[in-house]
Amino acid sequence: MQTQTCLQIIPPKLPSSTVHRVIPSPPTKTPPAPPTSISISTSSVVNNRVTTGNHNKTPIASPNDVVEDSTAAFWDYQFLFVSQRSETTEPVALRVVDGAVPADFPAGTYYLAGPGIFSDDHGSTVHPLDGHGYLRAFVFGSESTEEVKFMARYVETEAQKEEHDPETDTWRFAYRGPFSVLKGGQRVGNTKVMKNVANTSVLVWGGRLLCMWEGGDPYEIESRSLDTIGKIDLIDGCDSISDVGINFRDPWGLAARLLRPVLYGVFKMPPKRMLSHYKLDAQKNRLLTVSCNAEDMLLPRSNFTFYEFDSNFKLLHKQEFNIPDQLMIHDWAFTDSYYIIFANRIKLDVLGAMRAVSGISPMITALSVNPSKNMTTPIYLLPRFPNKENELIIKRDWRVPLEAPSVQLWLLHVGNAYQNLEDTGNKINFQIQACACSYHWFNFHKLFGYDWHNGKLDPSIMNVNQGQNTLPHLLQVSITLDTANGTCAEKCEVEPLNKWTKSADFPVINPAFSGTKNTYVYAAASSGSRLALPHFPFDTVAKLNVLNKSVHTWSVGSRRFIGEPTFVPKGIEEDDGYVLVVEYAVSVQKCYLVILNAKKIGETDALVARLEVPRHLNFPLGFHGFWAASK
Repeated sequence: MQTQTCLQIIPPKLPSSTVHRVIPSPPTKTPPAPPTSISISTSSVVNNRVTTGNHNKTPIASPNDVVEDSTAAFWDYQFLFVSQRSETTEPVALRVVDGAVPADFPAGTYYLAGPGIFSDDHGSTVHPLDGHGYLRAFVFGSESTEEVKFMARYVETEAQKEEHDPETDTWRFAYRGPFSVLKGGQRVGNTKVMKNVANTSVLVWGGRLLCMWEGGDPYEIESRSLDTIGKIDLIDGCDSISDVGINFRDPWGLAARLLRPVLYGVFKMPPKRMLSHYKLDAQKNRLLTVSCNAEDMLLPRSNFTFYEFDSNFKLLHKQEFNIPDQLMIHDWAFTDSYYIIFANRIKLDVLGAMRAVSGISPMITALSVNPSKNMTTPIYLLPRFPNKENELIIKRDWRVPLEAPSVQLWLLHVGNAYQNLEDTGNKINFQIQACACSYHWFNFHKLFGYDWHNGKLDPSIMNVNQGQNTLPHLLQVSITLDTANGTCAEKCEVEPLNKWTKSADFPVINPAFSGTKNTYVYAAASSGSRLALPHFPFDTVAKLNVLNKSVHTWSVGSRRFIGEPTFVPKGIEEDDGYVLVVEYAVSVQKCYLVILNAKKIGETDALVARLEVPRHLNFPLGFHGFWAASK
């Protein structure tokens, strides 16, 4: 295993304080220049002029544009995860500080899911992934005005209601959550592990607004007020507790039968847990979701059930797969005929499990990554409609994964996937655009650099210098299945998307092209211009043309970061629309909603408008968003 080399980021010697609380910005050795938005067509900029060149080259930045100070870097990172306890009671109009909202901007709402609070009033802090869901909404074209209105509310999950006292507006964490250890709450014997915080992704489907989490039922939200309606049962109605694909003839089936009452009865884990990432099949107008069994985290096998719903949430199709390997899946892909899973392999750490169950360490420490010994990445092609006639499926055993050679990838997020047929039906080609990292870098125990011992965030963990393609980066996976000679010849290749190797994540596309051939991919990326934080947080929106292999970027100013971009379609052409992204101006502790012209990313006039969120409503880093067009 390679040795990780971390950048040394030294926090300032300030009075002890929980890093998640709002505190004044510390002084820096070099006063930062006023933040500016920069648009570049490649990643080379000289004297603020647009130039062309190697798009993997680090941009040349003047000293006034970048504050290279380890103290500032440490605190800038902390300010991305500052708790926000305030909520809006009425929509708030945002002030336009740059440009103007275009008259042809579609009417609709941009929803952004993510955590809102990380520390309570009794000494406990939680991992960002365990923070209660704080739903943000940016409303365009409401009440026939050009104003953009902002709303933000906590999702009132069962855990949120138990941990928050609305009368005193105080918090006391009682649930451990998978990634945290409570300091001020019960530790030993605390079985409240499955803390559904509904903070990961958001979806509007069939006129219903849903907030989703990795391992629990979605919560439905009233779209106008953001009031929580309640938990919605999408899969339990499709599966009974006894109908879970368990084969009691094998020892692991027996183990599952014994584990299930413990997991459900003691730890309140449902028999099946729904994953937070869903897919929208634009061609079939279907919502696709997937669940896995609760006991899969403890046994060397994985059960996945895929569900397909129409626009009225009627179940149209259900398909189950039992894979003889222990996997942890966060995101996945689909094509016309297949579901595609990258085998993120894990294993049970017995000693870690003992510590986790006792409350000494987070529950996630019971697991560790388990890379393949043959230096490959297994990829499962699961037939979507195996019994349907005239379906485009190559006859092969889906239980046997394809092996991407000479690379061990941990898949993080998928932008798009599609298939096409060649040679009169004897050959299928698959293209997958995604983000992945190395097994050597991915660590359950240190995601976002969170240290559960002291409740602090170490940015150096996310900025290790461990060689090319170790950190999260965009990639293109090409798979070919050929049966021309009577046997199934398989070929799998993996390469950086457009040969671009900068740190990046959150690949997205125009949603109308989901599951079909696309030309453009948008992603959050790092310009690499800041020596103390070269890889994360991200500061650049990248637009990649997968046909001509070009990369165009737009970057925020000094000491400012961005989250996941979201594409807003406007016309028929694939890149005819706008890109929305939140800019986190950590140096002044403010948030801005940025509107970019998707066609002009890489040009000096890519920025269309920048709107300021009131400072008292400044919010922490969001996870995944969704654009819901008004009907």
